[in-house]
Amino acid sequence: MSSHLIELSDQLTHLTLAPATGGSIVNWTVRATGQPLLRHNDEHALNTGLPGKLACYPLVPWSNRIAQGGFDNPDGWLALAPNSLTDPLPIHGSAWQQAWQVVSQSASEVIVAVECDTPFAYRAEQRVRLDNGELSIALHVTHLAEKAAWHGLGLHPYFPRKAGTRLQATASQVWMSDTSKLPTGLAHVPPEWDFQQLKALPEGLVDNGFCQWDGHCLIEQPELGYTLECQASGADYFLLYCPPGLGFFCIEPVSHPVNAHHLPGRPGLRLLEQNQSTRLDFTLKYTPTVGAGLSNRRTAAIAVHQ
Repeated sequence: MSSHLIELSDQLTHLTLAPATGGSIVNWTVRATGQPLLRHNDEHALNTGLPGKLACYPLVPWSNRIAQGGFDNPDGWLALAPNSLTDPLPIHGSAWQQAWQVVSQSASEVIVAVECDTPFAYRAEQRVRLDNGELSIALHVTHLAEKAAWHGLGLHPYFPRKAGTRLQATASQVWMSDTSKLPTGLAHVPPEWDFQQLKALPEGLVDNGFCQWDGHCLIEQPELGYTLECQASGADYFLLYCPPGLGFFCIEPVSHPVNAHHLPGRPGLRLLEQNQSTRLDFTLKYTPTVGAGLSNRRTAAIAVHQ
């Protein structure tokens, strides 16, 4: 598998991407220390061939789950089959289960793309770029089918979770969900899920969509010695997934809530005609904390003199 990986670097960070595994990022790390900026993955995780075992993967042409076995397009019902061994509902679109192709590549940027005919014809393109500790991901989809269809986009990053990990992300409402993880209704954000100010992640399970997001979030990792400042555009919602005891959490920028195809007004979805496009952008800026910055510089200086 390693021969099919793409390696990117900038002055501060290093990234590995696996185009054949759903266009997924495998690892993003600090060059001087090896600290993981996204959930660290080893050869075993890569060899599963599952994007959900890696660091981040694109969600096209929808995010999360769709109920009722499909949804209405303008030309009629589009039936969908379950596409995951771990979920009874169709989930995360189809691009994550395809091999993406490299369009262009340099030392700090790669563009990968995939053309798919399931559940309808589309072309997705993902540009991944590093610049002075900032990772930028631009996800773009173009509808290719003759008949119009509803599209949504998202990214599914996994972040390390330590005892001191803290999150800041502002949202005014949250979708409550049932046992099938489908939304049941909007509610005010409860205090334990209110991240207007930096705070620790909840101890219990969270797997919910948050609304009216400004696209900004801050992740503080004191044990790992850095903060990540993130900004999304084309994503008015985020999904927060905090599984207890698993050492990671996800804050996913998405263009629409879960099961938006069956919600009134189809919030966040775009009806695209042939050759029309939509996109989502996400940037993650790495900043070492003061003590970590000194340590990183000492580590780099030692490496230079060895």
